[in-house]
Amino acid sequence: MNAASDLNPAELAALLHFYADAGVEWLVDDEPVDRIAQFEAQKAARAQAKAPASTRERSPQDGASSASNGGSAPSRRPGAAAPPPATTAPVSVPAGQAVEAARSAANAAGSLAELKTAIETFHGCNLKNSARSTVFASGDPTSGIAIIGPMPNADDDRDGAPFSGRAGDLLDRMLAAIGLSRDGVLMTNVIPWRPPGNRMPSAAEMDICQPFIERQIMLARPKALLLLGNFPARFFIGGNGTIHTMRGKWQTVSFAGMEIPALATFHPQELLATPANKALTWQDLLAFQHGLQ
Repeated sequence: MNAASDLNPAELAALLHFYADAGVEWLVDDEPVDRIAQFEAQKAARAQAKAPASTRERSPQDGASSASNGGSAPSRRPGAAAPPPATTAPVSVPAGQAVEAARSAANAAGSLAELKTAIETFHGCNLKNSARSTVFASGDPTSGIAIIGPMPNADDDRDGAPFSGRAGDLLDRMLAAIGLSRDGVLMTNVIPWRPPGNRMPSAAEMDICQPFIERQIMLARPKALLLLGNFPARFFIGGNGTIHTMRGKWQTVSFAGMEIPALATFHPQELLATPANKALTWQDLLAFQHGLQ
């Protein structure tokens, strides 16, 4: 195995990018951890807990420790190494407080530029701790058209822009086929940070991010939404249907006193995996084009 010192800067950067794309969140802990001693201590604690109360070994130090914390701490086998101190990892604000903080930050933004700054400086969502970039909207917010995906993927996270990489190239061709371009529409995601390993956001993470995407829509005031994939379709339209049952039909999205027509179709990443759905997507794009007239 090569050591980091054996790699040149370009090779090291490529390796780190590979780890990030694979969903690795932390390469090293803040403090060294003796895993062998930790395992021995845990094994001793389990053995001691299973022993009859009359035979459990107890030292003066153990008694003092138990008395100080109400007797909840397990006793430790004499001579066994103590567990290493816990390392500190980024901890988010409790979900309820984070949602309120996100709503306050979003509502205070009077423009998309201010909202972008608010999201970039927000630290109440753990997704931000593992993401490389905050991926905000791009394109023309005055176009009246918003194209919304679920969350950044590895390409978006690397480039700091929505719909990057192969999926973005395919989306460019899809838009061009109905007379649109990425510079002529507003392009964004429901979630501004890539979840580790491209996992789905938790319910708490979705609640924290919701005020930001809603504020984006309120500030841009689009006249039509094109929702790409299951996640945005369920987020805006509601229900538990799949994109196969929700696609191709105009629906009305209502929030904050606005009613916006929305149409859902497949995400370009899904089309790369299942090209057979391109025919259905073309039908949806034609319906979207017709609805804009």
